[in-house]
Amino acid sequence: MRQAFKDIIDFWLKKGVAGFRFDAITTLFEDPSLADEGVVKDKNGNPEMRGGEPVLDNTKTDNLPEVHDVMAEMRAEADKFSTPKYPGTRVFIGETYLPNIAELLKQYGTPEKPEFHLPMDTQILLINKMDASAFRAKLEDAESELGTNVPLFVFDNHDNPRIDARYGDGVHDTDIQRVISTVLFASRGAALFYQGDEIGMKTTPPTRKEDVKDPVGLRFWPQYKGRDGERTPMQWTAGPNAGFDSASAKPWLAVPSNNSTINVQSEESDPKSLYSWYHSLIQLKKTNAAFVEGKGTMLDRNNKNVLSWKRQAAGAPPVVVCVNFSAEPQSVDLVSQGLPEGAVTTLLKTPGASDPSSLKHINLGPYGVYIGQLQFMISH
Repeated sequence: MRQAFKDIIDFWLKKGVAGFRFDAITTLFEDPSLADEGVVKDKNGNPEMRGGEPVLDNTKTDNLPEVHDVMAEMRAEADKFSTPKYPGTRVFIGETYLPNIAELLKQYGTPEKPEFHLPMDTQILLINKMDASAFRAKLEDAESELGTNVPLFVFDNHDNPRIDARYGDGVHDTDIQRVISTVLFASRGAALFYQGDEIGMKTTPPTRKEDVKDPVGLRFWPQYKGRDGERTPMQWTAGPNAGFDSASAKPWLAVPSNNSTINVQSEESDPKSLYSWYHSLIQLKKTNAAFVEGKGTMLDRNNKNVLSWKRQAAGAPPVVVCVNFSAEPQSVDLVSQGLPEGAVTTLLKTPGASDPSSLKHINLGPYGVYIGQLQFMISH
């Protein structure tokens, strides 16, 4: 079987693909004796339940050491294609839900036996609340504990309710999505986002069991309606089936009715849209030296409402990022955090925000964001 997978890798790399995403890779092996896993108990000693069934621990079916041997073998096969005959970058991405940063570090392998180029850091995805302190802790873990490896942050995917359902408050959802995307793109490392995040698509679960496609949703209905709600078709236009097909065609999952207002076609021409915000962040990540390669340093670390950090690359002016995690206006003083008082040039800000005259007074609206570049150099 291992040889068969190497043959698959060879076939596609010869075709010129950039690489592979390894789905649920940490569950590749299970206990060879097929021993049962234990039932997870709550603080009172009662079995924890999900969808009417007990929750099991996964120590016998997840993150077993044999996974590393297989991935090192697959990576060695792929690295054979790093030759002039097969130019270009190859990348291995791993879907890696892991309990802590130490286990994530192992997924990169060693210099002698490399494994993933980019194992997913899903730690923030699992926070599920607007908690600046929790976000700060996970970002600092990635900055300090992964060495020279490149972090790959992912805050949303096809297996979890969308950002609006996990972080939104029903009032400031678009502002909150700007906050989440800023943390994603303005932090050090690679960024992975889920289709539809860039236009603010919303979780739309089925209302009838007969409409459910996800086998998990069918099994646990109605306690759990499955993952169809976050897997609805990409909303390209306001037209029938969101631009995918004719009005008479029936897509696998129904297009939410909000495609009349949430769609790429309407947002790409609106400079204040969430789509335009994503576009601006991606441009900064590709073109600004601090965002491309700058080290990240957390600022104002005891602030429970605002997440602030500095990005600085050698030979380039540093950039500061301030993100309000609350529904109340906030003011940040970065001079008190050791940065010199002086002029700052706005790179990106949320609608309605003012341009600060210095780093001493950065005012943020509810779930507001400010990104500015210092007009002078400072030492690392």
